[in-house]
Amino acid sequence: MPQLTAAKVKNAGVGKHQDGQGLFLRVYESGSRCWVLRLTVDGRRREIGLGGWPEVSLADARAKAFEHRAAAASGRDPLADKRRGDVPTFREAAKKVLDANRARWRSDRTARLWWASLENHAFPIIGDLAVDRISQSDVLRCVEPMWATRTETARKVRQRIRTVLRWCQAHGYVTFNMAGEVIDGALPPMPRVKSHFRSLAYTDVADALAVVEASGASSSAKLCLRFVVLTAARSGEARNATWDEIDFAARE
Repeated sequence: MPQLTAAKVKNAGVGKHQDGQGLFLRVYESGSRCWVLRLTVDGRRREIGLGGWPEVSLADARAKAFEHRAAAASGRDPLADKRRGDVPTFREAAKKVLDANRARWRSDRTARLWWASLENHAFPIIGDLAVDRISQSDVLRCVEPMWATRTETARKVRQRIRTVLRWCQAHGYVTFNMAGEVIDGALPPMPRVKSHFRSLAYTDVADALAVVEASGASSSAKLCLRFVVLTAARSGEARNATWDEIDFAARE
């Protein structure tokens, strides 16, 4: 008899939660949930990812599990069938994730930086691999060389690879997230180092502006910097300001 209910699935803690007949829910430390079916084909055990919850409901997971068990009973290997399907490359999956997130990002710059980091550090190694062929060692090859020297960049690259593979998990292309907890042991904890720009004493501001004024920068750049200094506005606010945002009469 089935052991899980919708409520149990929603509130399940970290670990494996059996539903019966080889179907179980795996809950990770991050809180993500993935359906997995374990069955035996030709004497060999298989574990097949059926997608992530809540995208794949309990009823959907049971229906998929039934189909795979029926295939195995007829002598077919459901995992091989699945892999022959339309499994995307990492680059293709990353493009899907990028498009899905554009709406929530505040600027195109965020999207450009997100993509550029993968283009520079991940795509040369795993970009053309089908996502179900990516191993832990593949992910480590992307981040390990710079983990000690460019830690923040390495963390961002790992997180972005992990986000792409989480999307793949939810769609049933992979069972495990190879950028997740499984590689923690190979990446020693590194302190977060945050460096601040050097500040300028207010008594030196006038001289600094004079230096900028005498430089070869464009008039608009010089005036924009002066505007930022005199109003304490952020650079993005100043660069993207429109005339209707400035009240000359009220000096606001």
